[in-house]
Amino acid sequence: MSQPDTKEIPNIEELQEIADELLAEKHSVDPDKLPSDMADWMRIPIMLIDKTNVFVGKTVCWTTLIVIFAMVYEVIARYFFTAPTIWAYDVSRMFYGALFMLGSGYALSQGVHIRADFIYRNWKSTTQAIVDLVLYLVFYFPGLIMFFIFSMEFATEAWQRNERGMDTAWMPYVYPIKSVLPISILLLLIQGVSESLKCLYTIKKGRWHYES
Repeated sequence: MSQPDTKEIPNIEELQEIADELLAEKHSVDPDKLPSDMADWMRIPIMLIDKTNVFVGKTVCWTTLIVIFAMVYEVIARYFFTAPTIWAYDVSRMFYGALFMLGSGYALSQGVHIRADFIYRNWKSTTQAIVDLVLYLVFYFPGLIMFFIFSMEFATEAWQRNERGMDTAWMPYVYPIKSVLPISILLLLIQGVSESLKCLYTIKKGRWHYES
């Protein structure tokens, strides 16, 4: 009798990584397919917030094309025509920064932010929700609110000074990209409200909204 090929059997670490990916995938639910037993005061804010961040996330991902164009153009100009640009570096880093920040609310809605899943995955749904809600209330919201206040001052000052970047020869205006910071934090804050409501639902029903 032939022996099974053990090389094709994933080890425990690989299985745990798969479990973590599935945990994140299950977290992302179509906002229009929330449980029927969810109260309207939960359902409507969750639906509106999730749809907003999904739209923003899927829209800003197209800025990747701008980053790719800037990098490809710079490489071709520099190495084939010996004519490096003074704008490609600034364009790529500003649009990449905007992509990273504006997509953070979408990432939270999809459950892909880093956390200790090797512990988290073994808890009951209610325990997970209680821990999540406590962390949102104690650390997440206070920290982001303070960050939002500081970032608003940061962006406002840049607009008032008509600020330009001083670390490159191109010296681009930087107040638009600095304005992305408070907008991104605001998107994270409202997504935190959605996630907190999902936690309340789970604590009440004993199951996550995606387990219905």
